[in-house]
Amino acid sequence: MSEKSPEKLIYGFHAVLARLRHDPAGVIDIYLDLTRRDARARDLVAQAKACQVNLAQVEPARLARLVGKEIKHQGVVARVKPVKLSQSLDDILENIQGAPLLLILDGVTDPHNLGAILRSADAFGVHAVIAPKDNAVGINATVEKVASGAAETVPYIMVTNLARTIDDLKEHNIWVIAADMDGEQTLSGIDAKVGIAWVLGSEGEGIRRLVKKSCDQVARIPLGGTVESLNVSVSAALCLYETVRQRS
Repeated sequence: MSEKSPEKLIYGFHAVLARLRHDPAGVIDIYLDLTRRDARARDLVAQAKACQVNLAQVEPARLARLVGKEIKHQGVVARVKPVKLSQSLDDILENIQGAPLLLILDGVTDPHNLGAILRSADAFGVHAVIAPKDNAVGINATVEKVASGAAETVPYIMVTNLARTIDDLKEHNIWVIAADMDGEQTLSGIDAKVGIAWVLGSEGEGIRRLVKKSCDQVARIPLGGTVESLNVSVSAALCLYETVRQRS
């Protein structure tokens, strides 16, 4: 007898519709608030029907029981198979066309930050986001909701040792740049036309010493106000924008 596949819940219209469009076979059931009669609800019903996925219109109380009263589910919850993260970094690097663009996250544990980073990564054409297996958030329902579908399109690779992974990237001629406030160079002074991997740390701890030491260069985002640093998701978006700006 085969072992039953693990399941999880995701919620929010963006997350559920993205899963339907990119991986309909991974969607088991959808539960929609029966009081929702708007265009988004109708679009979801039509998409589910087209993908032959079971959709049940249920009382709002049932949705609250599924995910918790404190969760803002927007009136839709889906039972799905977990996102497959089996794609290896080596496979991704071998299949990149043009200059690689990667993000390395050191110590990002907030799912809202990871979701926002994945959304920016999708928008700016990042080939993969890399994070350590320890002290990092995985792909969960909150990440999928905030990412608005990007959790389905951007490979998220969790590795055992970031410093070792950085050394491997260098062997692929990828320039590894730490984004940190003590950088001697500003973002615009970095040559982003070559293959590049941006390294960002958490707001509290920043990039760990050994990881920063492994980088080729440290760059800072010039700030003119009173705050000393930006949210990591904002910093990631700025690094990616600068890369795309130079390459275009």
